[in-house]
Amino acid sequence: MEKTTRFGIEIEMTGITRKDAALAARTVLGGELCYGGSYYDTYELEAPDGRTWKFTYDGSIRCETRRGRIAESASRLYSVELVSPILTYEADIETLQEVVRALRKAGAFTNNSCGIHIHLDGAEHTPRSIRNFVNIIHARNDLFYKALGIEAQRARYCKKMDEHLVAAMNRAKPTTFAEIESIWYAGYQGSREAHYHQSRYHFCNLHAFFHGHHTVELRGFNSTLHAGEVRSYIVLALALNSQALTQSSASTKKPQAENEKFAMRTYLNRIGLIGDEFKACREHLCKRLSGNAAWRRRIAA
Repeated sequence: MEKTTRFGIEIEMTGITRKDAALAARTVLGGELCYGGSYYDTYELEAPDGRTWKFTYDGSIRCETRRGRIAESASRLYSVELVSPILTYEADIETLQEVVRALRKAGAFTNNSCGIHIHLDGAEHTPRSIRNFVNIIHARNDLFYKALGIEAQRARYCKKMDEHLVAAMNRAKPTTFAEIESIWYAGYQGSREAHYHQSRYHFCNLHAFFHGHHTVELRGFNSTLHAGEVRSYIVLALALNSQALTQSSASTKKPQAENEKFAMRTYLNRIGLIGDEFKACREHLCKRLSGNAAWRRRIAA
């Protein structure tokens, strides 16, 4: 895993207003808060380092607040999407975790309409590495979806990699970004320039690469305000990105599924999530899976 890779994160939540979310973040970041307005009713927090953290409206979030332990419907003011500035794991992960903790302490929470999206810098990617990325996600569609607990309510916003897309890409073996772009948008109507193009709603979104900020977006994460879970998602995204960049090729073959925890643990080890530093991350990424992490097959008594 490359700790200096640039990324951004979007964390959806509810429970408090966008203004209160920005004020909670300011207790960690400091800086100046201003109201950006527009349809998205955005609050912007410019930190002392010059980077801007945004708290904006997202129409897909089911707005709620709590009366005691009971959640009840709330106005659109309670739709909160945190949009980070450009970050790196090495320099910023602890600060990001402190922001997440501050939001939770202020009363923010998530529900099953909320997601997390991680944007990975696409500057170093090549046609080969983009094809690798698609194959890596496709091969582990089922394992990732179970490990990450992606619920049916959110699946339409982060679909599994399409079989036809993967087959077409590996059949054509594209050597240019233009060829990959043509394969990615095949079968879709409307302008490729549209921000909310339907192709974007996949676990691995390349619309953001071709017609966004030149990033590879990973959308397959339920939102959470557990700082350790947020960190584990970022670590996984960075490790997947590193694997795509460094391997000469990536297979679409699905791993054995007889022991999910073992399959996930050995995969995480292979992509660099080893040692005490990533112990908690491995636990978060394996806790929803069945089986035994230590043994591939049950040991006879």
